[in-house]
Amino acid sequence: MERSHLHLSEATGLERARLLQVVRDELAEATAAKKCHSCGCFQSTVSALETTASAAEQLSEPLAEARRAFVPKKYDCLGCAVCFPASAANAFAEAFPEQSVALDLCPTEVPKQRMGWPPLPGDFEVVRYQAAVAVCTLNSGELVAALVARRPSALSIAGTLHTENLGIERVIKNVLANPNIRFVVVCGEDTQQAIGHLPGQTLLALVRNGIDADGRIVGAKGKRPVLKNVSRDEVQAFLGQVEVMDLIGDADLGRVLATIERLGARAPGPVVAPLHATTFPSIAAQEPACLIPDPAGFFVVYPDIGRHRLAVEHYTTDGSLDAVVTGRTPAALYTTIAERGLVTRLDHAAYLGRELARAERSLETGEPYVQDRAAGVTDAEKMSTGCCGADDRRAGGCTDAKCKPE
Repeated sequence: MERSHLHLSEATGLERARLLQVVRDELAEATAAKKCHSCGCFQSTVSALETTASAAEQLSEPLAEARRAFVPKKYDCLGCAVCFPASAANAFAEAFPEQSVALDLCPTEVPKQRMGWPPLPGDFEVVRYQAAVAVCTLNSGELVAALVARRPSALSIAGTLHTENLGIERVIKNVLANPNIRFVVVCGEDTQQAIGHLPGQTLLALVRNGIDADGRIVGAKGKRPVLKNVSRDEVQAFLGQVEVMDLIGDADLGRVLATIERLGARAPGPVVAPLHATTFPSIAAQEPACLIPDPAGFFVVYPDIGRHRLAVEHYTTDGSLDAVVTGRTPAALYTTIAERGLVTRLDHAAYLGRELARAERSLETGEPYVQDRAAGVTDAEKMSTGCCGADDRRAGGCTDAKCKPE
């Protein structure tokens, strides 16, 4: 709730009674709505109101009824078009402004970071790390799918943005973790209904005005535009790294794609000194040098043309057939094989998946199928060469500890 929206003079007795009835009605709506039971908006609002003297005195019954409806929280905010807890909080703030100023009526828990990029989870799709443009489609979720399907070369990530606190914090953190992102396009439909969430307008206000000493975004009109989980340095680094393009209200795929292409053409390259930059190693893939047998055995894959099925024979390491697995799809076979422990090495599992896909194609097209040998050099070849056959041997010395030249 924005402090500037509060009327700091007490409401009249009749007006306060009307507003208290609004609070009761909205809490009853939230209590009856199953989606609210596991939502942070509902739970945080009830907990906050319970700390005030007036709510404890005059709203004890609806608050107790609401708390009995709680189930373990699944999400902080759903971005609903009409938010019953927010409406209740707004009415209470009008009735008792002095008691409402310090209340934290919107959940702002720190999201858990994860490995890789982006470090914070959210409602987004990653297209490529080394691209310059991020797109926030606000409440136009279908636009995300359309953009990702087109995969423009300058697009790094696209996602929705529903809230002006947690949502913007995630944008800041995830952008700072990728120095390649130099533009943020804000498009799609912003929200201005009973809940008062205006993430698009709030993000633009952040760009134009920054934050005050309490982390409040200056000039924002949203429900609670306070950034609690990012530092002032992070905000400044974000504003220095990216240029924000205002397309609020525009959900036209063609215009958004044209904007992405235009921005990509003038991308200045990665930011030189990123704050809290997350670096990822560039790994040059190499062909396997030695073939390491799977202690569980090996496979013979073939398409059973007559029954239009795939078949896999499994042999133990001494060459004894111990299982035949059949099915109609590669997924059915490799899932069964993995569940039964017939493959224990990841490289062998990957090889099996590739061969099953080739065998399936043979069933579909009639092309002949010949099983490829597994990658790497066998024990017999190592015995004949004294080495695993890697390029290092031909260059004058193998670095593989398993190789013991004669």
